Amino acid sequence: MITPAFDLRQDPDHLTICIRAPYTRTSEFDLFIDGTDFKFYAKPYFLRLSLPGRILEDGREKATFDLDKGVFTLKVPKETPGEHFEGLQMLTSLLAPKGSRSAKPLVEDVSGGSEISGDGEEEEEEFDWEVEQEVYTDRSEEEQRTLQKYGFGNQRSGVFSRLQEELSDVIDVKNPDGTSASERRQARLEAEALAFSSDHYLADLFEDDEMNRLLKFTPWWSKLSPSTEQEEESDVSFSDEEKEQLKKFTNRSYLLDKTSRYQAWLSLLDILLAYSYEVRSTEGEHNVESPWTVRKLSGTLCWLECSF
Repeated sequence: MITPAFDLRQDPDHLTICIRAPYTRTSEFDLFIDGTDFKFYAKPYFLRLSLPGRILEDGREKATFDLDKGVFTLKVPKETPGEHFEGLQMLTSLLAPKGSRSAKPLVEDVSGGSEISGDGEEEEEEFDWEVEQEVYTDRSEEEQRTLQKYGFGNQRSGVFSRLQEELSDVIDVKNPDGTSASERRQARLEAEALAFSSDHYLADLFEDDEMNRLLKFTPWWSKLSPSTEQEEESDVSFSDEEKEQLKKFTNRSYLLDKTSRYQAWLSLLDILLAYSYEVRSTEGEHNVESPWTVRKLSGTLCWLECSF
């Protein structure tokens, strides 16, 4: 688990906790408040604080998440208005556990909890709230310069430096921050050569009924045609749900040189080809494995490869 960078502020009646947790989903935050105990969990980040004063969970707490900055901000009322919390700048002391305490979740399950079901299904493993924590420290500018670049327009670095335990769930390349683009490409080619099975390939040719059915499938984009009104437009239409999702996307601008622009276009093509395969192989019926399939087939997503 990663201890996120955090900061605490206070006014006479409230405590404000700011937590930097980039690349997380707003729907996957878990918060626990119980007096002097505060716990935050959003995979892979975990923060447990032993506060110098008591706070309340009474419906007046307010939470916001800045998607661009990856900062979660929680403002909670103090149990005793006007009380001054001493030592909020002593981050190491705040991270130290104070014995074993139970915490009350903001959303509590009153349906009876999770137990072993009649078919022998195992009970979900309990999370270790007393896991050891360390104060987060930013990398120096010199250390940042030594990291390899990847991502859109080769503008990202250091994203995976603290995510070593979760890397296997996201990408196949090991230590991306210390692996150059050429090394990532070579590793991908070697992994693909090792995984290739000629017998599997020949079996698809001999038993080709399913293959022929998939090849005859007509994907949704084959029905599109250029608009007669404006040549640059097509007859793509979005549902109300899709339009609502588009509104949530942030509008960002990037200054890319010619090489970076070229790489970005090729990376987009790589992802679209993986998506096209997934649509055809499932005959347009997406399933829980669809994101995994697209990621696995795309060198851009799975190996952080930059097309040349």
